[in-house]
Amino acid sequence: MKAVSGEPKSKVMENRCKFWVAKKNRFCANTPFKSSLFCGNHTPRTNDQWIPCPIDPSHCVLQENLGGHVKRCPVVKQAQSLSTQPFYQKGVNAGKEDEQQEHETVNVTSEMKRNAVYSLSIPEFFEVIRKIELVHARICNDIKESYKIPEACGLWIKGEVDRNVPFQEKHVTQQASMLGNLEEFGVLERVVGKGGKCESVELSENSNGIPAVVEFGAGRGYLTQMLADCYGIRRVFLVERKAYKLKADRSLRQKESLILERLKIDIEDLNLNAVKSLQGLPYIAIGKHLCGPATDLTLRCCQVNERNVEQCGSNCHLKGLAIATCCHHLCQWKHYINKKYLTSLGISKEEFHAITWFTSWAVDADHSSDLSDDIDFKLHPESIEKEECNEDANGVEAVARNMKAIERAKLGFMCKQIIDMGRLMWLKEHGLETELVKYVPPSVSPENHLLIARHAGHF
Repeated sequence: MKAVSGEPKSKVMENRCKFWVAKKNRFCANTPFKSSLFCGNHTPRTNDQWIPCPIDPSHCVLQENLGGHVKRCPVVKQAQSLSTQPFYQKGVNAGKEDEQQEHETVNVTSEMKRNAVYSLSIPEFFEVIRKIELVHARICNDIKESYKIPEACGLWIKGEVDRNVPFQEKHVTQQASMLGNLEEFGVLERVVGKGGKCESVELSENSNGIPAVVEFGAGRGYLTQMLADCYGIRRVFLVERKAYKLKADRSLRQKESLILERLKIDIEDLNLNAVKSLQGLPYIAIGKHLCGPATDLTLRCCQVNERNVEQCGSNCHLKGLAIATCCHHLCQWKHYINKKYLTSLGISKEEFHAITWFTSWAVDADHSSDLSDDIDFKLHPESIEKEECNEDANGVEAVARNMKAIERAKLGFMCKQIIDMGRLMWLKEHGLETELVKYVPPSVSPENHLLIARHAGHF
Protein backbone atom coordinates (compact mmCIF):
# COMPACT_ATOMS: atom_id res chain seq x y z
CA MET A 1 0.00 0.00 0.00
CA LYS A 2 1.47 3.29 -1.08
CA ALA A 3 1.36 6.41 1.02
CA VAL A 4 -1.16 9.03 -0.07
CA SER A 5 0.51 11.94 -1.88
CA GLY A 6 1.78 14.48 0.63
CA GLU A 7 1.45 12.00 3.53
CA PRO A 8 4.60 10.25 4.79
CA LYS A 9 4.65 6.43 4.66
CA SER A 10 5.32 6.18 8.40
CA LYS A 11 2.07 8.06 9.05
CA VAL A 12 0.12 5.54 6.96
CA MET A 13 1.72 2.64 8.84
CA GLU A 14 0.62 4.16 12.14
CA ASN A 15 -2.98 3.93 10.94
CA ARG A 16 -2.70 0.22 10.26
CA CYS A 17 -3.68 -2.71 12.47
CA LYS A 18 -0.54 -4.05 14.17
CA PHE A 19 -1.38 -7.73 13.50
CA TRP A 20 1.39 -9.34 11.43
CA VAL A 21 0.03 -11.43 8.54
CA ALA A 22 2.76 -14.04 8.09
CA LYS A 23 1.47 -15.41 4.77
CA LYS A 24 1.57 -11.93 3.21
CA ASN A 25 4.71 -10.83 5.04
CA ARG A 26 3.14 -7.56 6.16
CA PHE A 27 0.86 -5.99 8.75
CA CYS A 28 -2.91 -6.16 8.40
CA ALA A 29 -4.15 -3.31 6.18
CA ASN A 30 -7.30 -2.60 8.22
CA THR A 31 -7.74 0.48 10.39
CA PRO A 32 -7.40 -0.20 14.14
CA PHE A 33 -9.95 0.77 16.78
CA LYS A 34 -9.31 4.17 18.37
CA SER A 35 -8.44 2.64 21.73
CA SER A 36 -6.54 -0.34 20.34
CA LEU A 37 -3.56 -1.30 18.19
CA PHE A 38 -5.72 -3.83 16.32
CA CYS A 39 -8.73 -3.89 14.05
CA GLY A 40 -11.98 -5.69 14.90
CA ASN A 41 -10.79 -8.95 13.35
CA HIS A 42 -7.54 -9.10 15.32
CA THR A 43 -8.41 -7.57 18.71
CA PRO A 44 -7.14 -10.08 21.31
CA ARG A 45 -9.89 -11.72 23.32
CA THR A 46 -9.76 -14.15 26.20
CA ASN A 47 -10.97 -17.69 25.60
CA ASP A 48 -13.89 -17.33 27.98
CA GLN A 49 -15.37 -14.68 25.69
CA TRP A 50 -15.80 -17.26 22.91
CA ILE A 51 -18.40 -19.98 23.36
CA PRO A 52 -19.61 -22.77 21.03
CA CYS A 53 -22.73 -21.92 19.09
CA PRO A 54 -25.59 -23.81 20.83
CA ILE A 55 -27.09 -24.66 17.43
CA ASP A 56 -23.91 -25.83 15.70
CA PRO A 57 -20.93 -26.34 18.06
CA SER A 58 -18.55 -26.60 15.10
CA HIS A 59 -18.17 -22.81 15.25
CA CYS A 60 -17.86 -20.29 18.09
CA VAL A 61 -19.30 -16.85 18.72
CA LEU A 62 -18.59 -14.02 21.12
CA GLN A 63 -20.72 -14.37 24.22
CA GLU A 64 -21.86 -10.76 23.91
CA ASN A 65 -23.19 -11.49 20.39
CA LEU A 66 -24.86 -14.81 21.19
CA GLY A 67 -28.43 -13.50 21.32
CA GLY A 68 -28.28 -12.02 17.84
CA HIS A 69 -26.31 -14.90 16.37
CA VAL A 70 -28.84 -17.55 17.47
CA LYS A 71 -31.53 -15.75 15.48
CA ARG A 72 -29.53 -15.56 12.27
CA CYS A 73 -27.21 -18.58 12.44
CA PRO A 74 -27.07 -20.01 8.88
CA VAL A 75 -27.54 -23.53 10.25
CA VAL A 76 -31.02 -22.58 11.52
CA LYS A 77 -32.16 -21.43 8.10
CA GLN A 78 -30.69 -24.52 6.45
CA ALA A 79 -32.40 -26.82 8.95
CA GLN A 80 -35.73 -25.06 8.51
CA SER A 81 -35.49 -25.33 4.74
CA LEU A 82 -34.44 -28.98 4.88
CA SER A 83 -37.25 -30.01 7.23
CA THR A 84 -39.82 -29.04 4.60
CA GLN A 85 -38.37 -31.43 2.01
CA PRO A 86 -40.38 -34.65 1.53
CA PHE A 87 -37.19 -36.77 1.47
CA TYR A 88 -36.00 -35.51 4.88
CA GLN A 89 -36.58 -38.04 7.66
CA LYS A 90 -34.46 -37.48 10.76
CA GLY A 91 -32.22 -40.47 11.50
CA VAL A 92 -33.96 -42.81 9.06
CA ASN A 93 -30.66 -44.51 8.16
CA ALA A 94 -28.92 -44.20 11.53
CA GLY A 95 -29.43 -47.75 12.76
CA LYS A 96 -30.04 -48.79 16.37
CA GLU A 97 -27.98 -49.61 19.42
CA ASP A 98 -28.36 -52.88 21.29
CA GLU A 99 -31.80 -53.37 22.79
CA GLN A 100 -30.37 -52.82 26.27
CA GLN A 101 -28.79 -49.53 25.17
CA GLU A 102 -31.34 -48.39 22.61
CA HIS A 103 -31.29 -44.78 23.77
CA GLU A 104 -27.51 -44.34 23.68
CA THR A 105 -26.69 -41.75 21.03
CA VAL A 106 -23.23 -40.49 21.97
CA ASN A 107 -20.56 -41.32 19.39
CA VAL A 108 -17.52 -43.14 20.72
CA THR A 109 -14.53 -40.97 19.84
CA SER A 110 -11.10 -42.27 18.85
CA GLU A 111 -9.77 -41.06 22.20
CA MET A 112 -12.42 -43.08 24.04
CA LYS A 113 -11.60 -46.16 21.95
CA ARG A 114 -7.88 -45.77 22.61
CA ASN A 115 -8.41 -45.35 26.35
CA ALA A 116 -10.56 -48.48 26.41
CA VAL A 117 -7.81 -50.48 24.67
CA TYR A 118 -5.12 -49.13 26.99
CA SER A 119 -7.23 -50.08 30.01
CA LEU A 120 -7.05 -53.77 29.06
CA SER A 121 -4.60 -56.07 30.76
CA ILE A 122 -1.83 -57.35 28.51
CA PRO A 123 -3.34 -60.88 28.33
CA GLU A 124 -6.73 -59.36 27.41
CA PHE A 125 -5.09 -57.22 24.72
CA PHE A 126 -3.42 -60.21 23.07
CA GLU A 127 -6.61 -62.23 23.35
CA VAL A 128 -8.35 -59.55 21.27
CA ILE A 129 -5.54 -59.75 18.69
CA ARG A 130 -5.78 -63.57 18.57
CA LYS A 131 -9.51 -63.27 17.94
CA ILE A 132 -8.91 -60.77 15.14
CA GLU A 133 -6.41 -63.14 13.50
CA LEU A 134 -8.81 -66.10 13.75
CA VAL A 135 -11.80 -64.17 12.40
CA HIS A 136 -9.72 -62.70 9.58
CA ALA A 137 -8.40 -66.12 8.56
CA ARG A 138 -11.96 -67.46 8.54
CA ILE A 139 -13.77 -64.82 6.47
CA CYS A 140 -11.22 -62.73 4.52
CA ASN A 141 -9.89 -65.25 2.01
CA ASP A 142 -11.37 -63.89 -1.20
CA ILE A 143 -10.27 -60.27 -1.56
CA LYS A 144 -8.62 -60.01 -4.96
CA GLU A 145 -6.78 -57.26 -6.80
CA SER A 146 -8.92 -55.68 -9.48
CA TYR A 147 -7.20 -52.72 -11.10
CA LYS A 148 -9.46 -51.83 -14.04
CA ILE A 149 -8.88 -48.85 -16.32
CA PRO A 150 -11.68 -49.04 -18.91
CA GLU A 151 -11.28 -47.86 -22.47
CA ALA A 152 -14.24 -45.57 -21.92
CA CYS A 153 -12.16 -43.43 -19.51
CA GLY A 154 -9.31 -42.94 -21.99
CA LEU A 155 -9.73 -39.17 -22.33
CA TRP A 156 -9.55 -38.69 -18.58
CA ILE A 157 -6.55 -40.96 -18.14
CA LYS A 158 -4.69 -39.06 -20.87
CA GLY A 159 -5.63 -35.74 -19.30
CA GLU A 160 -7.55 -34.70 -22.43
CA VAL A 161 -10.53 -33.28 -20.54
CA ASP A 162 -11.94 -29.82 -19.99
CA ARG A 163 -9.13 -27.80 -18.39
CA ASN A 164 -11.72 -26.23 -16.09
CA VAL A 165 -12.00 -29.64 -14.41
CA PRO A 166 -9.27 -30.22 -11.77
CA PHE A 167 -6.98 -33.08 -12.80
CA GLN A 168 -5.05 -35.12 -10.25
CA GLU A 169 -3.69 -38.39 -11.52
CA LYS A 170 -4.23 -40.42 -8.34
CA HIS A 171 -7.88 -39.38 -8.08
CA VAL A 172 -8.50 -40.01 -11.78
CA THR A 173 -6.94 -43.48 -11.45
CA GLN A 174 -9.22 -44.30 -8.53
CA GLN A 175 -12.33 -42.99 -10.27
CA ALA A 176 -11.54 -44.84 -13.49
CA SER A 177 -10.93 -48.13 -11.68
CA MET A 178 -14.21 -47.78 -9.80
CA LEU A 179 -16.07 -47.38 -13.07
CA GLY A 180 -14.02 -50.13 -14.70
CA ASN A 181 -15.00 -52.55 -11.95
CA LEU A 182 -18.66 -51.60 -12.34
CA GLU A 183 -18.37 -52.26 -16.08
CA GLU A 184 -16.58 -55.58 -15.47
CA PHE A 185 -19.29 -56.55 -12.98
CA GLY A 186 -22.02 -55.90 -15.53
CA VAL A 187 -23.55 -52.83 -13.89
CA LEU A 188 -22.24 -50.20 -16.33
CA GLU A 189 -22.52 -50.37 -20.08
CA ARG A 190 -20.94 -47.91 -22.45
CA VAL A 191 -23.23 -46.79 -25.25
CA VAL A 192 -21.09 -45.98 -28.31
CA GLY A 193 -22.41 -43.94 -31.17
CA LYS A 194 -20.99 -42.83 -34.50
CA GLY A 195 -17.29 -42.09 -34.56
CA GLY A 196 -16.75 -44.01 -31.32
CA LYS A 197 -18.21 -41.20 -29.23
CA CYS A 198 -20.26 -41.91 -26.14
CA GLU A 199 -23.98 -41.26 -26.54
CA SER A 200 -26.59 -40.73 -23.87
CA VAL A 201 -28.90 -43.62 -23.15
CA GLU A 202 -32.63 -43.27 -23.51
CA LEU A 203 -34.44 -42.85 -20.24
CA SER A 204 -36.89 -45.73 -20.47
CA GLU A 205 -37.90 -48.88 -18.66
CA ASN A 206 -36.31 -51.13 -21.24
CA SER A 207 -33.03 -49.26 -21.56
CA ASN A 208 -29.89 -51.31 -21.09
CA GLY A 209 -28.00 -48.19 -19.97
CA ILE A 210 -28.00 -46.27 -16.69
CA PRO A 211 -31.12 -44.12 -16.28
CA ALA A 212 -30.06 -42.69 -12.90
CA VAL A 213 -26.94 -42.40 -10.76
CA VAL A 214 -26.91 -41.42 -7.09
CA GLU A 215 -23.51 -40.33 -5.79
CA PHE A 216 -23.31 -40.37 -1.99
CA GLY A 217 -20.81 -38.11 -0.24
CA ALA A 218 -20.46 -36.47 -3.63
CA GLY A 219 -18.28 -33.54 -2.56
CA ARG A 220 -17.55 -31.57 -5.72
CA GLY A 221 -19.01 -34.33 -7.91
CA TYR A 222 -16.01 -35.23 -10.08
CA LEU A 223 -16.64 -38.98 -9.92
CA THR A 224 -20.03 -38.30 -11.49
CA GLN A 225 -18.35 -35.94 -13.96
CA MET A 226 -16.20 -38.81 -15.24
CA LEU A 227 -19.20 -41.11 -15.33
CA ALA A 228 -21.16 -38.57 -17.37
CA ASP A 229 -18.29 -37.96 -19.79
CA CYS A 230 -17.49 -41.63 -20.34
CA TYR A 231 -20.79 -43.50 -20.07
CA GLY A 232 -23.48 -41.08 -21.23
CA ILE A 233 -25.70 -41.14 -18.17
CA ARG A 234 -28.84 -39.00 -18.23
CA ARG A 235 -29.96 -38.40 -14.68
CA VAL A 236 -27.76 -37.62 -11.69
CA PHE A 237 -28.41 -37.09 -7.98
CA LEU A 238 -25.53 -35.72 -5.89
CA VAL A 239 -25.97 -36.28 -2.14
CA GLU A 240 -23.72 -34.09 0.01
CA ARG A 241 -24.32 -32.33 3.35
CA LYS A 242 -21.55 -29.74 2.94
CA ALA A 243 -21.20 -26.79 0.59
CA TYR A 244 -18.23 -26.78 -1.78
CA LYS A 245 -16.67 -24.36 -4.21
CA LEU A 246 -15.36 -25.42 -7.63
CA LYS A 247 -18.06 -28.06 -8.01
CA ALA A 248 -18.52 -30.09 -11.19
CA ASP A 249 -22.17 -28.98 -11.30
CA ARG A 250 -21.59 -26.17 -13.79
CA SER A 251 -19.87 -28.48 -16.26
CA LEU A 252 -22.52 -31.18 -15.76
CA ARG A 253 -25.38 -28.74 -16.34
CA GLN A 254 -23.88 -27.81 -19.70
CA LYS A 255 -24.67 -31.31 -20.94
CA GLU A 256 -27.99 -30.88 -22.71
CA SER A 257 -29.12 -34.47 -22.23
CA LEU A 258 -28.25 -34.67 -18.52
CA ILE A 259 -30.57 -33.79 -15.62
CA LEU A 260 -28.74 -32.92 -12.40
CA GLU A 261 -30.19 -32.63 -8.90
CA ARG A 262 -28.06 -31.87 -5.84
CA LEU A 263 -29.50 -32.93 -2.48
CA LYS A 264 -27.86 -31.02 0.38
CA ILE A 265 -28.61 -33.42 3.19
CA ASP A 266 -26.88 -35.81 5.58
CA ILE A 267 -27.12 -39.39 4.32
CA GLU A 268 -28.37 -40.34 7.79
CA ASP A 269 -31.57 -38.33 7.18
CA LEU A 270 -32.23 -39.16 3.51
CA ASN A 271 -35.32 -41.20 2.61
CA LEU A 272 -34.33 -42.06 -0.95
CA ASN A 273 -37.75 -43.51 -1.76
CA ALA A 274 -39.30 -40.08 -1.14
CA VAL A 275 -37.18 -38.35 -3.82
CA LYS A 276 -39.99 -37.79 -6.29
CA SER A 277 -37.83 -37.51 -9.42
CA LEU A 278 -36.18 -40.86 -8.64
CA GLN A 279 -39.39 -42.80 -8.13
CA GLY A 280 -40.04 -45.46 -10.76
CA LEU A 281 -36.42 -45.52 -11.93
CA PRO A 282 -33.66 -48.11 -11.50
CA TYR A 283 -30.43 -46.53 -10.30
CA ILE A 284 -26.86 -47.25 -9.33
CA ALA A 285 -25.27 -45.90 -6.16
CA ILE A 286 -21.65 -44.75 -6.10
CA GLY A 287 -19.39 -43.21 -3.48
CA LYS A 288 -15.67 -42.56 -3.45
CA HIS A 289 -14.15 -42.72 0.04
CA LEU A 290 -17.32 -42.76 2.12
CA CYS A 291 -15.71 -42.14 5.48
CA GLY A 292 -16.42 -44.45 8.39
CA PRO A 293 -20.15 -44.85 9.10
CA ALA A 294 -21.12 -43.05 5.88
CA THR A 295 -20.76 -46.39 4.09
CA ASP A 296 -23.20 -48.04 6.51
CA LEU A 297 -25.64 -45.12 6.22
CA THR A 298 -25.49 -45.39 2.43
CA LEU A 299 -26.14 -49.13 2.38
CA ARG A 300 -29.12 -48.67 4.67
CA CYS A 301 -30.34 -45.77 2.53
CA CYS A 302 -30.23 -47.96 -0.57
CA GLN A 303 -31.86 -50.95 1.09
CA VAL A 304 -34.60 -52.31 -1.15
CA ASN A 305 -37.17 -54.44 0.60
CA GLU A 306 -40.55 -55.78 -0.48
CA ARG A 307 -42.36 -52.81 1.03
CA ASN A 308 -40.26 -50.33 -0.99
CA VAL A 309 -40.89 -52.24 -4.22
CA GLU A 310 -44.63 -52.27 -3.54
CA GLN A 311 -44.64 -48.52 -2.90
CA CYS A 312 -42.50 -47.48 -5.87
CA GLY A 313 -43.38 -50.08 -8.47
CA SER A 314 -41.32 -52.86 -9.98
CA ASN A 315 -38.79 -50.48 -11.53
CA CYS A 316 -37.82 -48.71 -8.31
CA HIS A 317 -34.75 -50.71 -7.45
CA LEU A 318 -31.04 -50.57 -6.82
CA LYS A 319 -29.40 -51.83 -9.98
CA GLY A 320 -25.89 -51.90 -8.51
CA LEU A 321 -23.40 -50.03 -6.38
CA ALA A 322 -19.72 -49.24 -6.01
CA ILE A 323 -18.48 -47.82 -2.72
CA ALA A 324 -14.83 -47.12 -1.89
CA THR A 325 -14.64 -47.46 1.89
CA CYS A 326 -12.23 -45.57 4.11
CA CYS A 327 -11.61 -44.08 7.57
CA HIS A 328 -12.79 -47.21 9.37
CA HIS A 329 -11.57 -45.72 12.67
CA LEU A 330 -14.65 -43.47 12.57
CA CYS A 331 -17.11 -46.39 12.44
CA GLN A 332 -19.72 -46.60 15.19
CA TRP A 333 -21.47 -49.67 16.58
CA LYS A 334 -24.86 -47.95 16.34
CA HIS A 335 -24.48 -47.25 12.62
CA TYR A 336 -22.70 -50.46 11.59
CA ILE A 337 -24.84 -52.34 9.10
CA ASN A 338 -24.16 -55.93 10.19
CA LYS A 339 -23.86 -56.10 13.97
CA LYS A 340 -25.63 -59.46 13.87
CA TYR A 341 -22.90 -61.01 11.71
CA LEU A 342 -20.01 -59.75 13.85
CA THR A 343 -21.78 -60.92 16.98
CA SER A 344 -22.11 -64.39 15.44
CA LEU A 345 -18.32 -64.39 15.04
CA GLY A 346 -17.90 -63.68 18.74
CA ILE A 347 -17.08 -59.97 18.38
CA SER A 348 -18.63 -57.82 21.08
CA LYS A 349 -19.45 -54.12 20.92
CA GLU A 350 -16.35 -53.29 22.94
CA GLU A 351 -14.16 -55.43 20.68
CA PHE A 352 -15.68 -53.71 17.65
CA HIS A 353 -14.56 -50.37 19.06
CA ALA A 354 -11.05 -51.79 19.53
CA ILE A 355 -11.06 -53.13 15.96
CA THR A 356 -12.08 -49.76 14.56
CA TRP A 357 -9.32 -48.05 16.53
CA PHE A 358 -6.72 -50.55 15.25
CA THR A 359 -7.68 -49.69 11.65
CA SER A 360 -5.89 -46.35 11.97
CA TRP A 361 -2.63 -48.34 12.22
CA ALA A 362 -3.01 -49.43 8.59
CA VAL A 363 -1.38 -46.20 7.42
CA ASP A 364 1.61 -46.49 9.77
CA ALA A 365 4.05 -48.17 7.36
CA ASP A 366 5.49 -47.73 3.87
CA HIS A 367 2.86 -48.55 1.24
CA SER A 368 5.14 -49.13 -1.74
CA SER A 369 4.01 -52.77 -1.49
CA ASP A 370 0.72 -54.32 -0.44
CA LEU A 371 1.16 -55.16 3.23
CA SER A 372 -2.31 -56.68 3.48
CA ASP A 373 -1.24 -59.57 1.24
CA ASP A 374 1.32 -60.96 3.70
CA ILE A 375 -0.54 -63.98 5.07
CA ASP A 376 2.47 -65.06 7.15
CA PHE A 377 2.04 -62.14 9.54
CA LYS A 378 1.76 -63.27 13.16
CA LEU A 379 2.28 -61.38 16.37
CA HIS A 380 4.25 -63.14 19.08
CA PRO A 381 2.60 -61.89 22.26
CA GLU A 382 4.63 -64.02 24.64
CA SER A 383 7.98 -62.61 23.55
CA ILE A 384 6.73 -59.03 23.39
CA GLU A 385 5.13 -59.32 26.80
CA LYS A 386 8.25 -60.80 28.35
CA GLU A 387 10.88 -58.62 26.71
CA GLU A 388 9.17 -55.26 26.36
CA CYS A 389 6.41 -54.84 28.87
CA ASN A 390 6.83 -57.07 31.89
CA GLU A 391 8.04 -54.25 34.10
CA ASP A 392 6.42 -51.33 32.31
CA ALA A 393 3.67 -49.63 34.30
CA ASN A 394 2.05 -48.41 31.07
CA GLY A 395 1.05 -51.96 30.12
CA VAL A 396 -0.85 -52.14 26.82
CA GLU A 397 0.21 -48.63 25.86
CA ALA A 398 3.83 -49.78 26.01
CA VAL A 399 3.02 -52.90 23.98
CA ALA A 400 1.40 -50.82 21.26
CA ARG A 401 4.25 -48.31 21.25
CA ASN A 402 6.88 -51.05 20.95
CA MET A 403 5.20 -52.93 18.11
CA LYS A 404 6.92 -52.59 14.75
CA ALA A 405 5.25 -50.31 12.22
CA ILE A 406 4.71 -53.22 9.85
CA GLU A 407 3.00 -55.23 12.61
CA ARG A 408 0.69 -52.35 13.43
CA ALA A 409 -0.10 -51.78 9.75
CA LYS A 410 -0.94 -55.43 9.09
CA LEU A 411 -3.18 -55.59 12.13
CA GLY A 412 -4.90 -52.42 10.88
CA PHE A 413 -5.52 -53.96 7.45
CA MET A 414 -6.95 -57.11 9.03
CA CYS A 415 -9.42 -55.00 10.96
CA LYS A 416 -10.42 -52.97 7.90
CA GLN A 417 -11.11 -56.16 5.96
CA ILE A 418 -13.20 -57.67 8.77
CA ILE A 419 -15.38 -54.54 8.87
CA ASP A 420 -15.85 -54.52 5.09
CA MET A 421 -16.56 -58.25 4.92
CA GLY A 422 -19.42 -57.72 7.35
CA ARG A 423 -20.84 -55.16 4.94
CA LEU A 424 -20.40 -57.57 2.02
CA MET A 425 -22.28 -60.31 3.92
CA TRP A 426 -25.14 -57.90 4.61
CA LEU A 427 -25.49 -57.17 0.90
CA LYS A 428 -25.50 -60.89 0.12
CA GLU A 429 -28.20 -61.47 2.72
CA HIS A 430 -30.31 -58.91 0.87
CA GLY A 431 -30.07 -60.71 -2.44
CA LEU A 432 -27.20 -58.88 -4.14
CA GLU A 433 -24.23 -60.42 -5.91
CA THR A 434 -21.27 -58.80 -4.19
CA GLU A 435 -17.48 -58.60 -4.25
CA LEU A 436 -14.88 -56.82 -2.14
CA VAL A 437 -11.78 -55.97 -4.19
CA LYS A 438 -8.61 -53.89 -4.03
CA TYR A 439 -9.29 -51.49 -6.84
CA VAL A 440 -6.00 -49.54 -6.90
CA PRO A 441 -2.45 -50.34 -5.79
CA PRO A 442 -1.57 -49.23 -2.22
CA SER A 443 0.98 -46.83 -3.70
CA VAL A 444 -1.97 -44.89 -5.17
CA SER A 445 -4.00 -45.11 -1.97
CA PRO A 446 -3.76 -47.46 1.03
CA GLU A 447 -7.53 -46.95 1.35
CA ASN A 448 -8.11 -49.25 -1.63
CA HIS A 449 -11.13 -51.38 -0.75
CA LEU A 450 -14.05 -51.26 -3.19
CA LEU A 451 -17.40 -52.82 -2.39
CA ILE A 452 -19.27 -53.61 -5.62
CA ALA A 453 -22.68 -55.23 -5.94
CA ARG A 454 -25.54 -55.79 -8.32
CA HIS A 455 -29.10 -56.93 -8.02
CA ALA A 456 -29.03 -60.33 -9.72
CA GLY A 457 -32.69 -60.27 -10.60
CA HIS A 458 -32.49 -57.10 -12.72
CA PHE A 459 -29.98 -58.17 -15.42
